[in-house]
Amino acid sequence: YFVDDEGNIFDRRPTPDAHTPSLSAPPSALSRLGARKAILVDLSPAATFIAYNYNTPVDAAAFEREANRILREVEVECGWMYETWHVPPSSDAGDGPQGELTRGIKGRINYTVWSEVFLCPECGGELVFLNEALDPETQRVRESFPCPHCAAEMSKRTLDKCRMTVYDPVLRRTVETLKRQPVLIDYQVGRKRYSKRPDVADLTLLEKVETLPIPFGFPISELPYMHMTHERMRIANHGVTHLHHFFLPRARHVLHALWNKAQVISDSRLRAMLLFSVEQAIWGMSLLNRYQPIQYGRVGGSQVNRYLSGVYYISSLISEVSPWYILEGKTARLRKAFSGLHDITENAVVSTQSIAASTLSAESVDYIFTDPPFGENIYYADLNYLVESWHGVTTDSAPEAIVDRAKRKTLDDYQGLMRAAFRTYHQALKPGRWMTVEFHNSHNAVWNAIQEALQSVGFVIADVRTLDKQSSSYRQVTAASAAKQDLVISAYKPNDNLEVRFRRVAGTGQGVWDFVDYHLGRLPVPVLLEGRLEGVAERQNYLLFDRMVAFHVQRGYPVPLNAAEFYAGLNERYSVRDKMYFLPHQAAEYDRRFLQAQEVGQLPLIVTDRGSARQWVHLRLEESPRTEGELQPLFMREAQRAWGGNEEPVELRDILHEDFIQDAEGRWCVPDPNQEQHLAQLRERRLQHVFETYLKEKGRLRVFRKEALLAGFRHAWREQRYTDILTVVARLPVRVLQEDPQLLMYADNARIKAEG
Repeated sequence: YFVDDEGNIFDRRPTPDAHTPSLSAPPSALSRLGARKAILVDLSPAATFIAYNYNTPVDAAAFEREANRILREVEVECGWMYETWHVPPSSDAGDGPQGELTRGIKGRINYTVWSEVFLCPECGGELVFLNEALDPETQRVRESFPCPHCAAEMSKRTLDKCRMTVYDPVLRRTVETLKRQPVLIDYQVGRKRYSKRPDVADLTLLEKVETLPIPFGFPISELPYMHMTHERMRIANHGVTHLHHFFLPRARHVLHALWNKAQVISDSRLRAMLLFSVEQAIWGMSLLNRYQPIQYGRVGGSQVNRYLSGVYYISSLISEVSPWYILEGKTARLRKAFSGLHDITENAVVSTQSIAASTLSAESVDYIFTDPPFGENIYYADLNYLVESWHGVTTDSAPEAIVDRAKRKTLDDYQGLMRAAFRTYHQALKPGRWMTVEFHNSHNAVWNAIQEALQSVGFVIADVRTLDKQSSSYRQVTAASAAKQDLVISAYKPNDNLEVRFRRVAGTGQGVWDFVDYHLGRLPVPVLLEGRLEGVAERQNYLLFDRMVAFHVQRGYPVPLNAAEFYAGLNERYSVRDKMYFLPHQAAEYDRRFLQAQEVGQLPLIVTDRGSARQWVHLRLEESPRTEGELQPLFMREAQRAWGGNEEPVELRDILHEDFIQDAEGRWCVPDPNQEQHLAQLRERRLQHVFETYLKEKGRLRVFRKEALLAGFRHAWREQRYTDILTVVARLPVRVLQEDPQLLMYADNARIKAEG
């Protein structure tokens, strides 16, 4: 294959009828791409440690040998902590062989289930949660259950926690913790597994382990104030204020032994891989590991790594696993996985830092994939603290792009940090090349912050797809519904030729159509997926208009065409297929695929304001002329689904009379292009008049027309009236501004212009 300067890939394989080298020609006769070289950057030491291990060759067989040796040594040192009597020793008083002492049979513990102890709010009696709440038949926690002391009916919500004060030898003071009790032991003798209630010998063993001093060097730092431990979960209420409180006594000893033995390996690559494998057991051997008697519909499933991801959550039922139970199978799986990567060459550079502070050479990178933090969905630095503390180096959370009350980081801070990161990406990426942004968030404000940050540094969004997790496919989405999806955003950096041409004709119609020509050439052509021809949302007229406006505004130029003029120009210059616009050769390709398709997917339109309501009516009337009575029930249903809370209500009758025409039979129709452009120009003037009233009024704008704001902002931007834009922006609710990418774009850029 051949890749040109703009990133286009061409198939250079010879065709049978061409006078070119045959398929049996030596490799030198064909064009080939070179080795891929990657630069991996993350703020988190834990993340870059993972990246290093996945991208650096390792002797997998040597790793497995060393890992098994360490596990055997730890079993010799600490194995007695995980022994339980299967058949206890006994003796008879009689004479002869029957009266002799029997040695008994020991089993090796896989895991021990610990249950929280609660207090009955009626009688104050203690009750062990698992014993009373777990249904022995279904193995599920019951909604309600009786107190074993007073028979009062209760639920977990009505119980009081049983707290106790104990002496912490590490802190040398008393601390408050929750009372927990071992209630079930899963163990095996040879290959056969058994379960039992803890007996006196088991409880004595646990008491003995508890009296041992904590291993020297075990992480004991106090947890810093952070959202994941104080604002949200308040795990101090579970008796966890310092790192060593995350672990029961046995887990402290074996984890420390495993970590120390891995650290002394002289081979640095092997040492890193061994620490990598031990690191994966830290959460799974902590109090965060929940006991789940039923998994995937079956009883007695694995208790390995049953913690909740993305949160510090301590359950009332804890599964304390042994190191062999959690690591023996993992060691074999890691060896198998990494033995298949023996061909890896060291073409990856791994860096622990904020990408915003990176010193990547300008225009040196061919492609970027980034998976940024999603607002306040996941608190990465907080969650990494537990594992990173074992390495002795933690994430510098100051430049972390996140919304976090505990660190006093707002959405504006998040947007600024993301803008700084995207600016570095834009500088490092070669002109004409692409960046993929993987993104998920349930809040429109965060989705809009990402879009605005992307476009403000010069990127142009070309494609937004949602990942369907059930079918593992990617579907086109519209921006209005994007925030609730797992998204894959494709954006490109325009090449130098476009930027140079645009600067010469910026602010003119030629600049507009130069950009649209270039942009359409980079948008994907709809593809056939299982017989269905998928549409491309970005090829619709209103999204093309939004991208054109953003391209001008972000570069500080006036927008020379209003929406009506732009839409008319689209229809004159480009081929239209199913509401999508194409260059001539793209239209021919679409037609070919259309003939092969069994069905054509329809792009969704969500009615959220007057502008989208007009588009909806336009689509219905294109299908066939209709009376107002026929449209009204359909319109009411659509307008009630997602209408903006601050958007001024609209009547269907007003839309029809302002933007459509009636035929002789009283049915409403779509006007011809000339009439439509004239009506759109009249509408534009009406919207600008509405904007001027907003400008003159005082107080907060609680209800308004978004399209009037945008029309007024475009007109004011063209006339360089930046303070007028900011005056109206100041009257808008902050939430509205944050949740609309177009309003946010004008606000940010008008502020930059006004401040010089």
